[in-house]
Amino acid sequence: MDPLHDPDDEALLDPRQARELAGLVENARLASGAIRYGRIARVGAATVVLNRDDPLPSGNHACGLWGTLAEVATTLLTLERSFADAGRPEAVVYASPTTVDEIEGIADDSGWRAVEEKMALLHRIPRSPAVTTRPAEDADLPGIAELIGDDAGLSDAGERRVVRVLAHRAEDPRCVLRVVDDPEFSRISGFCQGFVENGVGLVEHVVVRAGRRRRGVGGSLVAAAVSALRGGGARMVVGYGDEGSAGERFAESCGFEGVYPVTAYARRVDELLD
Repeated sequence: MDPLHDPDDEALLDPRQARELAGLVENARLASGAIRYGRIARVGAATVVLNRDDPLPSGNHACGLWGTLAEVATTLLTLERSFADAGRPEAVVYASPTTVDEIEGIADDSGWRAVEEKMALLHRIPRSPAVTTRPAEDADLPGIAELIGDDAGLSDAGERRVVRVLAHRAEDPRCVLRVVDDPEFSRISGFCQGFVENGVGLVEHVVVRAGRRRRGVGGSLVAAAVSALRGGGARMVVGYGDEGSAGERFAESCGFEGVYPVTAYARRVDELLD
């Protein structure tokens, strides 16, 4: 038996290895979410990033709920007020191996609900781009925001906020923004966003226009982003994918392997907004 893998699921890391890796990944995700005007803070047993500029959960979430059951339960209640005070209609917690195992029952009792079952994916096998990619330019940002907005169901106002966030990221040397041009129209076919912090690279967004999928665009974007992240100092590269989904299978085709599960919990806090 491989000592680095979970005896209950040999496809995943053992609990200690998974917790150590999850801690590194979550620190990088928090730093990424804080660009440029976000704030990272401790709230009870959790670590939280809140970024009023960013309409996406990646810039507004909690993680690492580690403590007694009472501390975790109290933290979930406190998080509701924290997200409401930041003007967020919904509080989001990502529960990974850095969160107590009992989070599911505590969340249910507190009115939180599991909304996504994800898998953390570690890049293992390099791939070569089949399609030419290039770094994103300022003129690409509205088109990128459109792709992200369509994928995330954002309003026009939300897309405008994404443009501002992307502009901030374009100025940050830790960030990677790659695009593929559409061969038939004056627009981009796809986009990939990455970030590197303390040797941990993240592949954060991969979006390909519906009519340009299954042509090697997505895989080429990921391969180029991984290469850029490693060139920027990443000793490991990680992404998230919905567990058992086409997205996870796509990530595997790009050289990633699942290493530990992540559950996203959400709680509507609209009624608490001032």
